[in-house]
Amino acid sequence: MTAALACAQAVIGQLLAQGVTDLVLAPGSRSAPLALVADAAARDGLLRLHVRVDERVAGFLALGLAKASGRCVPVLTTSGTAVGNLLPAVMEAHHSGVPLLVVSADRPAALVGAGANQTTDQTAVLAGFLRHLARLSSAAPAASWPAQAARAVLAAEGVLSRHPGPAQLNVELSEPLVAGQGPIAAPAPQPGVRTGSFGAPEALTLPGTPPTIVICGDASAPTGHAAARLAEAAGLPLVAEPTSNARFGPNALATGRLLLAGELGAGVERVIVFGRPNLSRPGTALLSRPGVEVVVVADTPAYVDPGWRACLVAGAVSVEPAPADWLDAWQRADRDRFADVTTVLDAAVEPTGPGLARLVVKAIGKGQVLCLGNSNPIRDADLAPVAAEAVPVFGNRGLSGIDGTISTAIGVALATGAPTTLLCGDLAFFHDAGALAIGPGEPRPALRVVVADDAGGSIFATLEYAQPRFAEAFERVFATPTGLDPVAVATGYGVPARRVATFAEAATALAEPITGLEVVVVTIDRSARAAQARRIASGE
Repeated sequence: MTAALACAQAVIGQLLAQGVTDLVLAPGSRSAPLALVADAAARDGLLRLHVRVDERVAGFLALGLAKASGRCVPVLTTSGTAVGNLLPAVMEAHHSGVPLLVVSADRPAALVGAGANQTTDQTAVLAGFLRHLARLSSAAPAASWPAQAARAVLAAEGVLSRHPGPAQLNVELSEPLVAGQGPIAAPAPQPGVRTGSFGAPEALTLPGTPPTIVICGDASAPTGHAAARLAEAAGLPLVAEPTSNARFGPNALATGRLLLAGELGAGVERVIVFGRPNLSRPGTALLSRPGVEVVVVADTPAYVDPGWRACLVAGAVSVEPAPADWLDAWQRADRDRFADVTTVLDAAVEPTGPGLARLVVKAIGKGQVLCLGNSNPIRDADLAPVAAEAVPVFGNRGLSGIDGTISTAIGVALATGAPTTLLCGDLAFFHDAGALAIGPGEPRPALRVVVADDAGGSIFATLEYAQPRFAEAFERVFATPTGLDPVAVATGYGVPARRVATFAEAATALAEPITGLEVVVVTIDRSARAAQARRIASGE
């Protein structure tokens, strides 16, 4: 057995020992020993292997698998630009605290800078976005191979730091890579590196005054549920973003972001923050407002404080019951404002973004999962009714990009094993259409991709760039219509796809069982988007 192959056996074996169950692979030559061992492990039922030809797709697929499972998921690539293509997924994992592990095959370090083929400084590509970087060489002592792999998994999962996120295991493999004869065997069982238990933080008790609200941004289900429980126990209004996993129950407000911009929002003197709130300008303004006491609940060192106003950071808090009339006022205002929003949305004859989002949210049944694309879809879902019970919701809000949207949703669907619906815009769909290229024999998700096709980036119509003075440039440099048909693109990838043109047709399509990967395209006219957004914001 070559040193490179022995190193690969040790690395893959240790990943399994540390609890890795899924591994995403993009093909290449320098990574051949690792790929062959991973394939052998998959054939023996030791892990589930996912192969993708596009490294960016592979990175976001691993991100979705890790986000939904909460476990470390490695993405394995060859050397060179392959590693660079993982940067967007690594950046998202860094900012959203997802345990993604990059296993990058590399040439020996002595070849870096010497003009060797497909060789660059791979330890610098992802710099600034990693919780941990390990350089591992097949020329190093064999005992270092599993030790480095175990350390990388522990770092990615944040077991010791309480700060999960991406890590990189850069594996320098010397030639010969796979010399010899016969099949490659799966790695032998190895002991995992164990860690001690860490107790839950003791809750700090806060008084029931001053006037307080709870804001929960993008968060995992445990964090979102903790925010909802706190709001209910203390009798506080809850402004929960769609991917907060807290947007349910009696205290959650359907129009919270709208109310923050009004009289009630002006009366807030304390905010208790969970997750990563970044969806609305009124929310950001409140967290930045002088005189507002900002309490951040976080279990990692990377706590959120975009307005630099945090005065208390704690692992857990409890709040004494607030005056009942405070919550009553918010709930009455929310009912009135939601009725106004409903009137505006019901006035539309043709499908609109917010109207479609309401249909999608309503269609998610028990045991199903919802994924939301960035830009308008997630904001449209923020105007949908609040659910009575929690439904798992996912989105990439670490950096709020549209890249990797479909790949992430596929990862979420595969990790949960549940029927999953993704709502995204047409630009996000085209940006990640390569995710639909799933080879024969690969695990396939039960995923319905709902595309709000408004022929471009309609969110810009609601921003400053829609001013008349930018009219000549707007369509080309902001809306950026592609002229492509999502149905034709999906069909070209062999994915069943159809277009619907009315609310009734959309509702019928959404009511059908999700049995595999499919695309439903809904035609949206964005010409009325700006006017509708103004009516909703003003409460007319």
